[in-house]
Amino acid sequence: MKFCSLKQCVAFLEQEKELIHIRESVDPHLEMAEITRRVFDAGGPALLFENVNGSPFPALSNLYGTWQRTLKIFEPQLEQVKALVDMTSDPMQAVRSLGRGFKAGMALARSLPLPVQKNRTLTQMTRIDQLPQITCWPGDGGAFLLLPQVFSLDPDSDSVLQSNLGMYRIQLSGNDYPPNEEIGLHYQLHRGIGVHHQKALEKNRPLKVSIFIGGPPAHALAAVMPLPEGMPEIAFAGALAGRNFRYFRHNGFVLSTDADFCITGWVMPHQTRPEGPFGDHLGYYSNVHEFPCIRVASVWHRPGAIFPFTVVGRPPREDSHFGRLIHEITRNAVAKALPGVTAVNAVDAAGVHPLLLAKARERYLPYDAPMPRELLTHAHAILGKGQLSLAKYLFICAHEDDPGLDVNDEKQFLMHVLERVDFSRDLHFVTCTTMDTLDYSGQQINQGSKLVMAAAGPVKRRLGPTLPVQFSLPDGFSHAVMAAPGIAVIQGPAFTSYPRARQQISPVKKYLETLGDASGLALVVVVDDARFCADTFDNFLWVTFLRSNPSHDIYGIKERTLHKHWGCQAPLVIDARSKPFHAAPLVPDPEVALRVDRMACKGGPLFKIL
Repeated sequence: MKFCSLKQCVAFLEQEKELIHIRESVDPHLEMAEITRRVFDAGGPALLFENVNGSPFPALSNLYGTWQRTLKIFEPQLEQVKALVDMTSDPMQAVRSLGRGFKAGMALARSLPLPVQKNRTLTQMTRIDQLPQITCWPGDGGAFLLLPQVFSLDPDSDSVLQSNLGMYRIQLSGNDYPPNEEIGLHYQLHRGIGVHHQKALEKNRPLKVSIFIGGPPAHALAAVMPLPEGMPEIAFAGALAGRNFRYFRHNGFVLSTDADFCITGWVMPHQTRPEGPFGDHLGYYSNVHEFPCIRVASVWHRPGAIFPFTVVGRPPREDSHFGRLIHEITRNAVAKALPGVTAVNAVDAAGVHPLLLAKARERYLPYDAPMPRELLTHAHAILGKGQLSLAKYLFICAHEDDPGLDVNDEKQFLMHVLERVDFSRDLHFVTCTTMDTLDYSGQQINQGSKLVMAAAGPVKRRLGPTLPVQFSLPDGFSHAVMAAPGIAVIQGPAFTSYPRARQQISPVKKYLETLGDASGLALVVVVDDARFCADTFDNFLWVTFLRSNPSHDIYGIKERTLHKHWGCQAPLVIDARSKPFHAAPLVPDPEVALRVDRMACKGGPLFKIL
């Protein structure tokens, strides 16, 4: 179904019995987020909170709480949009497939933004503090907007076709923000608004921004899409919604006529304020850092406006379904943007950017013994491509070795690589480099290291399904558990410093060396809680790749550096213990959790849902 507004989508979900009303008074401080998390975990419906303390506006959450519901919302236009994205990266598809060309043409017809001469929807005004002040985690620095669509124009052009629409974190309250006058703007690396902001700074001019909240769900998805160069997000929003993006101009600002709310303001030049902390999608807080702020000009809303929000935290969450949908839409476009790369998976369970899996062609010397050659070219291309460049660990293997290998089967993929990798040759580090803003495994924000592990050719080792007989560990280490064939996790003492860590892990390396290749181990991970880490493979992925910095936390048997290339023998050792400089993990407030428990009792609004 094509939705012209968020209200229309709510009515559709209610008709489909995919939405419930919460009419009881609810607290936007922690309680609404806890309810949303619990209902998401239960695979429950979307939630319309009708009575939000301190706000006259109803709030909507868990809209994308299940994959099936997400598809219901977007499916009618998906095939047309896929065709359009494919045609953008490969125009000849229109010639080769008239059917797909027709679908792309239908989507293209809806992609041109339409100006509206008179504003008939955003007719009422409010203040920032009247919006639902949703705080999701106990350590958050204030209330945040959690599904904002931040719009900016290129300072060199007034055309909306040169615009950017992105989903950037907006802090509504707390810290040093004057209430109702300023709000925080947190954007990360490789975000389009950064280009506009840089141009505005060069001109020493404020950057005008408009923050759309609500509207057709397609507009929110468009704000997070990694689109091909030259396709503005508002064009994609129209194509996905099946209805052209409509806007009007007021006092030099662009406002979406379909949004439920619109905040306008200026990003002032050379002005920052402390932003955060914020419980983020990696499962940890992002700490307080200086970020730009927005001086608020006005806050518009339509009559009957609905305030949508989501709750982030350790995956999976609602944004996981967004990620899956993006993969569905862009799968073919990735192959065109990265010729020779046949599949990629930014692993959701590991927090997306910490771990990237890829398959690619290895064709450089087909007449010679197979080894990673072209794979390294592909790896460099991947690490130079947009948000893929934020990957910390990139595991890449030759497509030809197993064409049916699924990059989305993380366990099987890692086993495939570990069976074939030559640890003395196939580990390639990038040190002292720029990293994802939210990754605190390095000791400074936006800084860290990367590891490319490339594997091609026949199996080099067999991965043992169990620990070697009479497996024992040095003092201070315990609870060795297999996370997967060839992968063991062991519990170590608390991490205090890197010099001490090297001393602690040295006897572990010596012991593993005595086992030799017959041990069946290719990877050993040192953790704080081995049982938790090995309980599920998702736990293993989350702990191992989020809590380690390749340049600092990787060790090897008989490790050596030859001509600036580091290598070792199997097994590889990763120290994935928590470090003192890591951000704190997200833990719900127990008293709020008890309140939500009571809501699930008979007669409560969540009875038979939780």
